[in-house]
Amino acid sequence: MTQTNFTDKNKVTKVAIIANGKFQSKKVANKLFSVLRDDEAFYLTKKNPDIVISIGGDGMLLSAFHAYENELNRVRFVGIHTGHLGFYTDYLDNQVDEFLKNLRADKGEKISYPILDVKVNLVDGREFTATALNEVTIKRIEKTMVADVVVNKIRMERFRGDGLLVATPTGSTAYNKSLGGAILHPSFEALQLTEIASLNNRVFRTVGSSMIIPSKDKIELLPRRTGSYVINVDNKTYHFRNVEQVTYQLSDRKINFMATPWHTSFWQRVKDAFIGDDV
Repeated sequence: MTQTNFTDKNKVTKVAIIANGKFQSKKVANKLFSVLRDDEAFYLTKKNPDIVISIGGDGMLLSAFHAYENELNRVRFVGIHTGHLGFYTDYLDNQVDEFLKNLRADKGEKISYPILDVKVNLVDGREFTATALNEVTIKRIEKTMVADVVVNKIRMERFRGDGLLVATPTGSTAYNKSLGGAILHPSFEALQLTEIASLNNRVFRTVGSSMIIPSKDKIELLPRRTGSYVINVDNKTYHFRNVEQVTYQLSDRKINFMATPWHTSFWQRVKDAFIGDDV
């Protein structure tokens, strides 16, 4: 996790506002639009923005990320939550005035989190690539998935089970956690490989626990059976037939968030999301 400054502080800030369909989200979006539209320091546009304001929940932030995943080197994100407390959001819907105050005082600071690149090679020679903020999962549709798992060119296991998940540090608190994976702080530039309902008995053996993979290492998945596979990249779903190989690696790029005084620390987010105020 890094914090840096943009160099050009005198330009007009281009802002994109993206909201889900909920009434409260639209209400917040309308307020922001009416205020920022009349502020000469900002220019409202969804084309090549400097800042993307996501209004809704973590799902909305994921959608905003994928909408601008080709512009990550220049875009910063900030989330306003209109439901329960979101993991990627700093502001609640009753804190819009505080957000606007911090937006006007913004000096270009950012906090950056690692993301994941995935490449899918099909038997017929086609190739598919994608980028994930949270995780990528793969499952075989017809029957049990059987695949060799290779880490940094070492064949670790022949997996048998429902599927496999590879998560980023920030994604470690999502589906990965529900599978028994560890919570990984985003300052560790690493991936986490977690099994989904693996078969472990006297005949079939796997590592069984999640594995933390350093940024320099690749994870390769080699399916041993043809058939239909479903691959989820965050909140997007893809269907493929006859997957030859899936390769996972930490991306050279990162997602950048506004580093406002309200930017909540990772451990505070973990506490708010899973423990609450009881302790």
